[in-house]
Amino acid sequence: MCSISFINLISISLTCFLLSLYYLLNNMVYFIEWEVVSLNSMSIVMTFLFDWMSLLFMSFVLMIASLVIFYSKEYMESDENINRFIMLVLMFVLSMMLLIISPNLVSILLGWDGLGLVSYCLVIYFQNIKSYNAGMLTALSNRIGDVALLLAIAWMLNYGSWNYIFYLEVMQNEFSMLMIGSLVMLAAMTKSAQIPFSSWLPAAMAAPTPVSALVHSSTLVTAGVYLLIRFNIVLSTSWLGQLLLLLSGLTMFMAGLGANFEFDLKKIIALSTLSQLGLMMSILSMGFYKLAMFHLLTHALFKALLFMCAGAIIHNMNNSQDIRLMGGLSIHMPLTSTCFNVSNLALCGMPFLAGFYSKDMILEIVSISNINMFSFFLYFFSTGLTVSYSFRLVYYSMTGDLNCGSLNMLNDESWVMLRGMLGLLFMSIIGGSMLNWLIFPFPYMICLPGYLKMLTLFVCIVGGLFGYLISISNLYSLNKSLLNYNLTLFLGSMWFMPYISTYGMIFYPLNYGQLVVKSFDQGWSEYFGGQHLYYKLSNYSKTLFLMHNNSLKIYLMLFVFWIMILFSFLLFL
Repeated sequence: MCSISFINLISISLTCFLLSLYYLLNNMVYFIEWEVVSLNSMSIVMTFLFDWMSLLFMSFVLMIASLVIFYSKEYMESDENINRFIMLVLMFVLSMMLLIISPNLVSILLGWDGLGLVSYCLVIYFQNIKSYNAGMLTALSNRIGDVALLLAIAWMLNYGSWNYIFYLEVMQNEFSMLMIGSLVMLAAMTKSAQIPFSSWLPAAMAAPTPVSALVHSSTLVTAGVYLLIRFNIVLSTSWLGQLLLLLSGLTMFMAGLGANFEFDLKKIIALSTLSQLGLMMSILSMGFYKLAMFHLLTHALFKALLFMCAGAIIHNMNNSQDIRLMGGLSIHMPLTSTCFNVSNLALCGMPFLAGFYSKDMILEIVSISNINMFSFFLYFFSTGLTVSYSFRLVYYSMTGDLNCGSLNMLNDESWVMLRGMLGLLFMSIIGGSMLNWLIFPFPYMICLPGYLKMLTLFVCIVGGLFGYLISISNLYSLNKSLLNYNLTLFLGSMWFMPYISTYGMIFYPLNYGQLVVKSFDQGWSEYFGGQHLYYKLSNYSKTLFLMHNNSLKIYLMLFVFWIMILFSFLLFL
């Protein structure tokens, strides 16, 4: 089943890619209306939107999905239900396709809910308590977005159609469009894990690694960004863009800080995904939707590769994810390490790899844009933090000595997994320049003073140096002792967001519920209700029983009274 899925998906992906080139060169957009039901004067019409953006995104999603399924053939081979796993991944891809090609809020909701449901099933795939908790947190965080989309659908009843694409430009200054825009922004923020909904993304790493490579790097989390790219007119003409810029900038900063304190390999990569999502959202909120799309596509390539390499490493480390137990992997697993380092460097923005073209352009556009000092600081400091945690990860895992057991099975002979990774390695190297030539009709010439032009490079070098310093364990322990323990805890646990969105949300309602149960259900209402009634009736019957037992006259007298009362009732009736 893996091979069939791989061949089908890769062929559809190539078709979509070639079509997107054709549409891009000819500047074409196709609306396809399919009349599903027609009854008298009523018709239910399904609308699909094909333009270069939807086709290019679809081709990338399908390509990554095909390689992930190919990779899963070996990664999940010990699983008895591998076909069920592949079916879930395919359902996920189908939901994503529906979301990408819909210009209609109702069909977007279908794809959106499909993504939420299937991602829940994939997060709880390895069945244990941690997975169930992570799955529930993921599902409930995403439910907020689903509700926001439903409210947006209800609000659009005023317009006579749910095809939002027709109304965006015409109604952009109306209050109702602002309302719909804010609801869609809320939905996108839950799906793309922006503050205050960030805690579900690292928790969702309980899923199998191929799922993380597909779902939590390139597709599910970018669905929110993609939806906002479609709604970008509403953002750029209202205060929503400014609010989103603040929140996404803080998300980028928070995730970058958190990743420097983390020791779980998959969580570091998840926090790096969160940081890059913040970058996409913030540049989108400034009105540069093409740049957001560009970074979305390049990021999907190298981040899926990074997760695949992490999966191969975890497999060989006997399912251990702690980077403190790794070391010297470049000697034992050279090819995997090569892929890992290339994707890491692409993430840092190493010149001429995939990430460089989009990140460098974003930072230079930020430098010439009219934004305040705080946003400028968040952009550049977060870029430095990205390089820092990437280099820290490389120093911990690739250099030095292996810190786990002396008996190990480290090898680089998983050829099926490697072939899947090498496909993405090729794209991580050439993808950025290719997309740069395709998406932008003419080369961007950004004229800046020398110090601003070199600022990006300087920030990256300083970040790399900082990453090297905190990877030296003696210095790191000194760091920890110099930093206040509470501050370290605060920065390392995503600003307490996982606690706030779990215990914080549920503590008071559960506490109140316990008080209600104790005071009312099992307290006063029990005393004055059923328990009290039972107590009184049993006391009366005990008294009567004593009387009956002790005196036959009283018993017979009561019997006579009872008969008399019965007769009097009958007479009155």
